[in-house]
Amino acid sequence: MTVTQIDLDDDALVEAMRLMGTKTKKDTVNQALRDYISRVRRVEAAQRLFERGQRGEFDRAAAAYEAEKAARREVFGE
Repeated sequence: MTVTQIDLDDDALVEAMRLMGTKTKKDTVNQALRDYISRVRRVEAAQRLFERGQRGEFDRAAAAYEAEKAARREVFGE
């Protein structure tokens, strides 16, 4: 853990503590950092999914699944 001295917006800090339910400035700042990292990672993951969709990867997977289902029905008469 690094010790750092920073100036914080007191009103924003109080509101963040209220919203997060944290009791200390340290906990609030650390939770805010974790939340930010998590949010950015989710955005990045969504972007990767979008790009895969644009490339048609999900369409190909769905078509392969449907073909497998049809073949199974043909063999087993389902």
